[in-house]
Amino acid sequence: MKIIVTDEVSADGLALLTQEPRIQLDIRLGLSKAELLSAIGEYEVIITRSGTTVDKDVLDAGKKLKIVARAGVGIDNVDVDYASSKGVIVVNAPFGNTNSAAEHTMALLLSFCRNVTIANNSLKSGEWKRAPFTGHELKGKIAGVIGLGKVGGRVATRLKAFECEVVACDPYISVKRAHDLGVKLVSHDEIYKNCDIITVHTPLNSETRGMVGPREFGLMKSGVIILNVARGGIIEEQALLENLLSGKVIGGAVDVWSEEPPTSEHVKQLIACDRLVVTPHLGANTFEAQVNVAIDVSREIINYLDDKPLENAVNIPRFDMALMDQMRPFLNLMSVMCDFGIQLLDGNPEKLTFSYAGSIAHYDCSPLTVCGLSALLNRMVDQDVNMVNASLIAEQMGIVVEETKSTHADAFSNVLTLVAEAGGKRRLISGTLFEGAPRIVRLRDYTMDFAPEEHMLLLHYGDRPGMIGKIGTIMGQHDINIASMNLGRSEKKGEAMVILSVDSAVPEHVVQEIQAATEATFIKALHMRTGSCSRSCGCGA
Repeated sequence: MKIIVTDEVSADGLALLTQEPRIQLDIRLGLSKAELLSAIGEYEVIITRSGTTVDKDVLDAGKKLKIVARAGVGIDNVDVDYASSKGVIVVNAPFGNTNSAAEHTMALLLSFCRNVTIANNSLKSGEWKRAPFTGHELKGKIAGVIGLGKVGGRVATRLKAFECEVVACDPYISVKRAHDLGVKLVSHDEIYKNCDIITVHTPLNSETRGMVGPREFGLMKSGVIILNVARGGIIEEQALLENLLSGKVIGGAVDVWSEEPPTSEHVKQLIACDRLVVTPHLGANTFEAQVNVAIDVSREIINYLDDKPLENAVNIPRFDMALMDQMRPFLNLMSVMCDFGIQLLDGNPEKLTFSYAGSIAHYDCSPLTVCGLSALLNRMVDQDVNMVNASLIAEQMGIVVEETKSTHADAFSNVLTLVAEAGGKRRLISGTLFEGAPRIVRLRDYTMDFAPEEHMLLLHYGDRPGMIGKIGTIMGQHDINIASMNLGRSEKKGEAMVILSVDSAVPEHVVQEIQAATEATFIKALHMRTGSCSRSCGCGA
């Protein structure tokens, strides 16, 4: 695997990759956009920080790209949607710089509150002044944390240690999580109206861009302190500047900017404001954090090579890692079922329904659905399909995908069912696990019980004496050995369904001969691609 590193990434953190014989690691810093576009076609992985923009042009030029690895938390320099459409996995390192960012937030807050930066400059210039640098204590202040995730939660804990009263807002955080941190969940507007200190710790996306603007500043009390050590653009910089100049915002600190480096006049004016402590995006800039994030993305790349689940892929639906050992056999079962089922359709499906019955229905089954969709579509389209782009491709093809769940299962503790509909025809296949191995237990209306093998022959015909003998005779004449047979029928002398596992592929002329001899209403030679999920699936099963 060839990997290109385009930004400064800790060499210690990349040691996992440099020591891996399967990997060729090329560190190429300072590439221009044209140079990157010229080079990227050779590589399967690109490792970046914030200095490289991985946009549509780069993704199109990266014909072999499998992974974009962002050695940090933010992924706003990566076009994740377009990467997903190309089947490229995007991974980040959401935990490596968590502590670094939280500590930097507190460092900036304390620097502002105690006038550290301006007092430092004054003393170094030869002055001895104290009165101009009278500060503010944190004790007793109401601090509002917007975004109570990994960094926000640590900031909240540290604010409480300074005896602040801490409130927070985060629509994705449970009341229990807030309770465990000892903070109260409130609405956004309550944060703006009541807090003496407001600090943001959310990702930058369509929901959060410009989240704190003129309206929100209008709700704030006079003398409020504002901090942004998350992402530039969450707080509208022009609005912050105006409220600093008016005195409504007494001051604060900013580490991140909508332009890095800044070019707009209003951003430069904001940086120059003497009541704002500013740093050039240093939140993750500790030696420890740089090593940690590099280790995290390196581990993800090794996991990919070893067909293990990716813990920090941002565009793959995934199970809770604690459940992965339990779910891996079901991912395999779903892949096998869908690889089998799609071969029974004459054309592309118009609707796919994935059903889960039994104890499996208590869990999030969406990764199973996407894994199955990936297996199906890989039989239907020329491009590689995996768990990253399967849903997008299905949508583009006009395929309706539904998922149903029931905790009740009749004959088995867990049953997975696929129903594929196309051209007025409906195909149903159900499967379960026997001692961890996939078994097909239902086809259409027939109860069956067989383990899918590499080569099989499926046929329907009128149930009458001598049919099995005819099939066996023809197979024998063409030196095709039958390994096993499973028979299902609707009633005595009604329609029968037979599935044969054979040691070698059944040629088309033999299929036609058997169809003529049995007057089969349906006959299909099947070839299973794999007995388990492949690396391209992306699920790690």
